Amino acid sequence: MYRELRQEYGAVAPVVLDGGVPAWLVLGYRELHQVTGDPVLFSRDSELWNQWPNIPDDWPLLPMIGHKQPSILYTVGERHRERAAMISNALEAADPFQLRALAERLADELIDAVCQKGEADLVAGYAMLLPVRVLATLFGFAEEQGPGLVGALNDMIDGRERALAGQAHLASSMARLVADRRTAPADDVVSRMLAHSAGLGNEFTDEEIVQDLMVITAAGHQPTADWIGNSLHLMLTDDRFAASLFGGRNSVAEAMNEVLWEDAPTQNVAGRWASRDTRLGDRHIRAGDLLLLGLQGANSDPRVRTHGSALTGGNNAHFSFGHGEHRCPFPAQEVAEVIARTGIEVVLDRLPDIDLAIPAGSLTRRPSPWLRGLTELPVTFTPTPAVGGTRA
Repeated sequence: MYRELRQEYGAVAPVVLDGGVPAWLVLGYRELHQVTGDPVLFSRDSELWNQWPNIPDDWPLLPMIGHKQPSILYTVGERHRERAAMISNALEAADPFQLRALAERLADELIDAVCQKGEADLVAGYAMLLPVRVLATLFGFAEEQGPGLVGALNDMIDGRERALAGQAHLASSMARLVADRRTAPADDVVSRMLAHSAGLGNEFTDEEIVQDLMVITAAGHQPTADWIGNSLHLMLTDDRFAASLFGGRNSVAEAMNEVLWEDAPTQNVAGRWASRDTRLGDRHIRAGDLLLLGLQGANSDPRVRTHGSALTGGNNAHFSFGHGEHRCPFPAQEVAEVIARTGIEVVLDRLPDIDLAIPAGSLTRRPSPWLRGLTELPVTFTPTPAVGGTRA
């Protein structure tokens, strides 16, 4: 689809969102680099959008394109840099060895639930459950709250009829946690964010911190779940990675990097708004126009991927974590990579002779305009006993 759009429209394509709302989809690698590298001309301030008078209150994409939303996504300038530092410091303080041990324990628990059956859905029964459970524990939630957060997040991100209800559930859960940590700090991400905020001359409000926690959760859960699912899918269907399924580990990282180039979990991001009339990719962009960041489209731009069939190796110049001032903070990338790689390796360790249970061509994707993940990944394997948290 991205190739066909590029052939017909070039590096910047006119698109229509739900309800006939116009936008631009930036598909060119250079053009996307220009947009994400110029936060003044292409602002993150959604209040600039010239379409707000046409957007109904129940528009299903509102959770992903916030209006008057006090989160880091729509904050600019020095205030944004302060918020980014607060989030980065809170995540960076998490012990990487404890993080991996937590991810491995929770992954083992999920595998224990299916390993004796000889069959499983590695999307619904595994990948969609693991990242948010790890993040919830890092934040300070009780582990039993994880499943409810999973459902709310998936509803919100898919941008359909339950999107607003999912957003409301997530916001209320975060608000209760922040209120609890105001009175009873602990060694967790929320407490560290509150402590960092208190040390600033202009402290962030509870609402701002709640919004930022929602952003971290949405950005950290579903894309990581799809990173796990898409990587396992690649290893199950591509002969180049078959060795990973039978004890090899060197190619797990390579498969994960290949997914970030070829099957990016986050395909499109909303977005940037033009602060004045300008031109981009031979298109006239009006002040207030919405530009959607076509991360996967840019990753597959033939101007930079001249040998698209070749393995990407260690090349990480993809856009899958964004670029510029508003890119995914490095500590957040590290957390996502630990969760995803641990999740994949536990599957390969625990489930011998794993294989797809249906033809690869029968697999389907979720209908999200933003993310690319499988609706299911059914597999079969030889039944094995549960480890009950005792695996060395």
